Amino acid sequence: MTNLPTREECLALIRRMAMLPNIVDHSLKVALVAVFLADRLKAGGVILDRNLIESAALLHDITKTRSLTTGENHAATGAELVASLGYGRVAEVIVQHVVIVEDLTPERPNEVEVVNYADKRVLHDRVASIEDRRDYVLARYGKEPEIRERITRNWQRVAATEQKLFRFLNFTPGDLDIRLTQR
Repeated sequence: MTNLPTREECLALIRRMAMLPNIVDHSLKVALVAVFLADRLKAGGVILDRNLIESAALLHDITKTRSLTTGENHAATGAELVASLGYGRVAEVIVQHVVIVEDLTPERPNEVEVVNYADKRVLHDRVASIEDRRDYVLARYGKEPEIRERITRNWQRVAATEQKLFRFLNFTPGDLDIRLTQR
């Protein structure tokens, strides 16, 4: 049995870390999108650990508020924090919510891809296209040519993840926001 925090434990940790309200709103929306996708993927024959997805999505930006002052890599420090609390599998997902670093199976989506993709679909607290989210990230963080190149390469992977996920879903990426409101 894997040790996973409950939703209530995640929310308590979010409060304890004094996350900024806008980052909390973003995390709640990412969790909503990620769990929705996990549920719809299950209907398409892809069985994922829904609790892992929800926990990782809720906690993916757990050190983001602090990183705004320290400049730390919030994916790495968030994973370290969560791992130190005994949630190793959640940490494995959190560390890859910005960039997927491990080679993943090309056939079926996994929890890392669902959380990573959900994060890429939520701009602040609303569902956006991956192109709109990419453009926001480029404008905000892509001040240097090498950083712009890294962001662009990462978004190529995001586009491939989107294609992979939606092979198992009965709606298009453009319908995600509408489907969320109809659930």
